Amino acid sequence: MTTESEEKALRYRRAQSVSKAEEITEQEKRVRKLQLDKPIHTPRDSLFSWSSEFNNFTGLVNWGFLMLSVGGVRLGLENFLKYGLRVNPFEWFIVLTGYNEGTNSQYPSVILIVFSIVPIVISLLVEKGIAVDFVPEKFGVGLQIFNLFFLVSLPMVVLNFKGNDFSFVGITSVCMLYLIIFLKLWSYTQTNHWCRSGLKKKYLDNKLRRQSLSAPNWNKLITAEHDQSKEDLINDSPAAAKLTKYPDNLNLKDLFYFMLAPTLCYELNYPRTDRIRKRFVIKRILELVFGVNLVLALFQQWMIPTIINSVDTFAKMDPIRITERLLKLAVPNHLLWLCFFYLTFHSFLNLMAELLQFADRKFYGDWWNANNISTFWNSWNMPVHMWAVRHVYKPITGLGYTKFLAGIVVFAISALFHEYLVSVPLQMFRIWAFLGMMAQPPLAVISRHAEIRLGPRWGNIMVWSSLILGQPLAIMMYYHDYAMLHFKPAQ
Repeated sequence: MTTESEEKALRYRRAQSVSKAEEITEQEKRVRKLQLDKPIHTPRDSLFSWSSEFNNFTGLVNWGFLMLSVGGVRLGLENFLKYGLRVNPFEWFIVLTGYNEGTNSQYPSVILIVFSIVPIVISLLVEKGIAVDFVPEKFGVGLQIFNLFFLVSLPMVVLNFKGNDFSFVGITSVCMLYLIIFLKLWSYTQTNHWCRSGLKKKYLDNKLRRQSLSAPNWNKLITAEHDQSKEDLINDSPAAAKLTKYPDNLNLKDLFYFMLAPTLCYELNYPRTDRIRKRFVIKRILELVFGVNLVLALFQQWMIPTIINSVDTFAKMDPIRITERLLKLAVPNHLLWLCFFYLTFHSFLNLMAELLQFADRKFYGDWWNANNISTFWNSWNMPVHMWAVRHVYKPITGLGYTKFLAGIVVFAISALFHEYLVSVPLQMFRIWAFLGMMAQPPLAVISRHAEIRLGPRWGNIMVWSSLILGQPLAIMMYYHDYAMLHFKPAQ
C-alpha cells in the first residue's frame, strides 16, 4: 500500500509529465509553422463528432422548420384536394355544447357542468361541520369519500340513461371537468385533515408542556419555555398575522378561488402577485382564440378523415398498411397534441393565474429535453405531478412503504384516470389507455438504460418516439373498437 506522501509524489510526476507533453506539442507547432512548405493543417475534429464540442446548429434547426413547413403545406394541399373544405364553425358549437341537431333542444353537457357546483358546496359544508364538532370526524371523512365517488360516477350514470343526448366532445369536457374537481376536492379534504391533525398535535404538545412545568426537571422547563417563546414570536410576527389559518379558510370565497386557481393542490395561503398585467392577459386571450380555432379546424380537416379511412385497414389486420396509416395519423395527431399542450399549460393556465394573481407559474418543465420516460412524466404536467407527489406518493412512503410501490400506485391511479377520460365518453370499456399508462414504468427503465448505455440523445429519442407513435396507436385501437360496435366494416 502506498503512503500519502507517495501518492502526492505520484500526482506531482503525472502533472509534470502532462505539462512537459504540452510544452513538446507547442514546440512542434512553432517548428512546423516555420517550415518552408507553409503548413496549414492542425489537429482538429469534424464538427459532427462528439469530441468536437460544437453545439451551434441554428442553421440546421431553421432548415428543419422550413422542411416541416413545406411538408405541412403539401399535406394540407393534398388533404384539401382529396376531401375539400371540411371546416364548419357551426359544428363546433354543436359538439362543444352537446346539442344534437334534430333530436332535442337541451344542452346536457352544460347542465352537468353547472351541477358540478353542488358537490363542491357539499364538501365545504362537511368540512365546516367537522371543524365546529357538529359532524364527527370519522363520519365526515366518510361523507367526503362518498361525495368524491358520487362526483366521478355521476357522468357515467347520466350517460347510461341519456347517452344519445350527448356529443362525444360534450361528455368528454364534462368528464374532464369532473375529474379535475375530484382531484381538487381530494386535495381540499386531505389538506384540511392535515390542519386539524396539526392543531390537535399542537394542543397535546402544549398540554404536555404545561405538565412538565410542574415537574422539578429544570432542563425540561428551560427548553419548554424557549420553544414556546420562539413559537409565539413566529406566530405574532406581522407576516404571520396576514396569513389565513384553519378553520378561517372554510368559506365559499376561499374554496371557489381554489377551484378556479391553476393548481390541483390546496393551500390556505398561495403566493400572490402585486397586480394584473393587462398586456399579458390580452396576449394569452389572443393565443387561446386563435389556437382553439386552429385545433378544431385541423381536427375537422385532417384528423377525422384520416381516422375514418383507417378503420378498414385495421379490420383487415394488414401490418404494412396499418403501419402506413399509423405513420400518416402520427403527424396531425402530434401537431394537435403540441398545440393542446401550449394552449392548456401556457396560454390558459397563465391566463387564469394572471387574473387570479396566482404567482406560481411553473405549469411545465423542459420535458422536451427529457432523456428518459420518468423525467418526462415528472416535468410535462406539473400540476398533476405535484398533486401525485403530495397526496399519493409521500403519504404512501410516509407509511413505511417503498418508493417503488408508491410509484406503481401513482401510475395505476393515473392509468385509471386516463381510462375514465376515454371509456366513459365512448360508452365502451376497454383497457388500452390503462395498459398504455401501466407500460410507462417498464419503458422508463428501458429508456433509462438506453440513456446510460447509449447516451442522453438516444434516451431523448425514445421519449419522442413514444409520444409520436404511441398516441396515434391508442387512438386507432379505440376508434377501431368503436367502429366495430357501431358501424359495419367495409367488406
